[in-house]
Amino acid sequence: MNLLNKPIHILGIGGIGAAVGWALSREGYAVILVDSHPNKVAEGKKNGVTVVGIGTQAVPFMAFDDWVVPKEGFILLCTKTYNNPEVLARLPDDAFLVPIQNGFDVGLERRNHACEGIASFVSECLRDRSETRITRPGSLYIGARRSVTAREWDEIVSLAKALGKAKLFPVELVKDIRPYKATKLMYNAAISPLAAVAGIDNGSLLTDQLAKKLFFGMLHENYAILKHAHIELARIGPFHPDTVSLILRITALSRFMAMFFRPSLRGTYCSMAPDISAHCCRTEIEAYNGYLIRLAGETFPCPLNRAVLALFEQITSEGLKPHRKYLQYLADSLPEGVFN
Repeated sequence: MNLLNKPIHILGIGGIGAAVGWALSREGYAVILVDSHPNKVAEGKKNGVTVVGIGTQAVPFMAFDDWVVPKEGFILLCTKTYNNPEVLARLPDDAFLVPIQNGFDVGLERRNHACEGIASFVSECLRDRSETRITRPGSLYIGARRSVTAREWDEIVSLAKALGKAKLFPVELVKDIRPYKATKLMYNAAISPLAAVAGIDNGSLLTDQLAKKLFFGMLHENYAILKHAHIELARIGPFHPDTVSLILRITALSRFMAMFFRPSLRGTYCSMAPDISAHCCRTEIEAYNGYLIRLAGETFPCPLNRAVLALFEQITSEGLKPHRKYLQYLADSLPEGVFN
């Protein structure tokens, strides 16, 4: 597929969608950005899409209600997972769909799409603005999620090459995206719920003692669930998850490594934080911790994930504001011996 002659529709202009759209547009690809937020669409039509500190690209914006599925080209799905049903309902089975999302959505997993992406960089975009700020460097991994034909692999390769041309972020082409997506879940399902519910930045998970205790506990539990389910993991960042698990078992070493990673997380926020702050009744908690609970099943213990899911259900149903006190509520709700 010659991408220069085919449209690339990007659904969901949050941090990742805006960054990816900017990168492709800069290199001359036919990009159309689609979002459901009227203010974001209006601003995008007027001002284009901006990566703060780097520049602006004039890119066509369209409201999701007005969007028509293209007959050819790529559709990059960069929405929150809870928005997937309304998107998937419109797509024919043969659409070349490329999700670039965190979490595991049941409906999306049922599709037979060939390719997915997962980002290790952090890019933050306000709900009503068509600009994003990359707050933590990292890579975009692109690869197959099932056995693919030679033609499908050629299309995956062409997309990865196109995304990497602007050099806004490194792009890594991998044969199998699933281990990378699982590893990202291991981290996201620990970072996002704790930081979002407490109303703190990600770096505070390594400075606040209670937050750090819960964070390390969740990392350990998430890793254990994924290994129990025989899910392959890949290295994202400096260490493979197996090494991270070993570090967490050695108290002095984990404290030292926390000091090392603290600067890279300071001032960054998870994508779940805006949903809690805006008293949104929907979050991606089911696609994160809910997925891990389902993997654990009835017999494998996962008390932290179950406690987090219950706390989120209460907070979203009652429209409560983020507060650090919820970290204590979470710790108090756990059975004795969880951290032993």
